[in-house]
Amino acid sequence: MPTIKIDKLAGGPITFHYTIATPSSNSAKKIDSKLPTVLFLHPVFVPQEVFTYQFGDPKIRQFNLVAVDMRSHGNTQGKVPKDFDQEMAAQDMSVFMTKLKLPPCHIFALSLGTIVALQLAVSHPDQVLSLFLISPLGLEEPQEAAEGRQAIHDAWVEGWRDGTPDEEELAYAVGGALELAFVDSSNSIAQALISLIIPGCMRNWNASHLDDYRITTLDIFLNRRPHTIEELRKIKVPVKLVHGLTDVAYPLEYSEEFLERLRDADVNATLEAIDGASHFACVEHHTMVNAIFHDFIGQQTEGHVSATVKQIVSPWEPILKKKGWVKNEDILDDSDDE
Repeated sequence: MPTIKIDKLAGGPITFHYTIATPSSNSAKKIDSKLPTVLFLHPVFVPQEVFTYQFGDPKIRQFNLVAVDMRSHGNTQGKVPKDFDQEMAAQDMSVFMTKLKLPPCHIFALSLGTIVALQLAVSHPDQVLSLFLISPLGLEEPQEAAEGRQAIHDAWVEGWRDGTPDEEELAYAVGGALELAFVDSSNSIAQALISLIIPGCMRNWNASHLDDYRITTLDIFLNRRPHTIEELRKIKVPVKLVHGLTDVAYPLEYSEEFLERLRDADVNATLEAIDGASHFACVEHHTMVNAIFHDFIGQQTEGHVSATVKQIVSPWEPILKKKGWVKNEDILDDSDDE
């Protein structure tokens, strides 16, 4: 997958690892300038591969799809400033879009990605055409969620206390993250994603980079500042919130309160709640999420779609299959249909 180096960012140069998929290419060098572009912003811990079900969906692949590993995640490389926050993360993405010569984008964001997406829409509104926010984090972190994130952090740090990995402690941290992310973390896609990303986690957040780990996986949640009504008024694009009703850390009321806050700011916002879906709803409940997104983006891009080719697959499908993913297993989606 391609990379792009950007020199003038907080903390110094960053080399971003990204992926482009178009209707005619599962892994393209550049976007199709005639088509709308969707930028995907990933959650904490799991980088761009978490969107494999979206990149492999023929209906969504009528557009340019771009995913990028954010700072301290995946294969993106660079320093993390001690004061790194949502504003800097959004600035990263703004400069990344400019450097890659992306047009204003529709944003598809999950969890941590929603923090960055919202800040991008507030700070750089000219670069955003719409916001599709799964497990949106637009309010102060709830106490229970904060305690859970702290426990995951502490277990991972304890796992490196002697400078070498303690597998039991690290496994406890991974287990806590899985409990937050999935309804059934034993399914093959969850296990394949974990198997794929663990080497990167061990590299990015080893004993020499525990400050980076704390800043980008804990502090950015606990220290984040909810936007004021006046700041939210800067969002002039449609917003769709998606909430999984089986989310263990964030109740439906959390998303409903944020919806009302957006509406108080005169933002064109709506909310969809998905029964049985987890925090990472676009993975286990991708069929429903993709349908909602396709309808939503279709309203913004009417008359600007492309005929898809037959051999649409996710660019990460081969490696995930090697890690044990059984494609079309879709355990939870099948049970929903029944």
